[in-house]
Amino acid sequence: MSQPRRFTSEFKVAIARRILKGESVSALHRELRIARSVLYRWRDAYWKDPEGGLSRQPGRTPGVPAAGDRIGELERKIGQQALEIDFLARAFKRVKEDRRRNTGAGDPASTERSEK
Repeated sequence: MSQPRRFTSEFKVAIARRILKGESVSALHRELRIARSVLYRWRDAYWKDPEGGLSRQPGRTPGVPAAGDRIGELERKIGQQALEIDFLARAFKRVKEDRRRNTGAGDPASTERSEK
């Protein structure tokens, strides 16, 4: 069995541009001996993301972020949530302290809302 042919990103981009300019996929298929489905896939990938749609790493599914990208995204989200939790904890602490201060002698006591 022969090895599958490998094409550079530049080659794929050039072919995708030719298709988008109006060249026939069937004609390119005959000229290059590349399956029409592959040519359509290159065209679609280039159309969706001209900058990097065809420069993906082998074995990666287009549109699915790499594990490192996803980990970074989740770490940022965790950091954001940690800041929000810290902010809320400090806000609740202040409210609790204010309620304690308001219960001193002569001060009107703050009351909690009753459920209706």
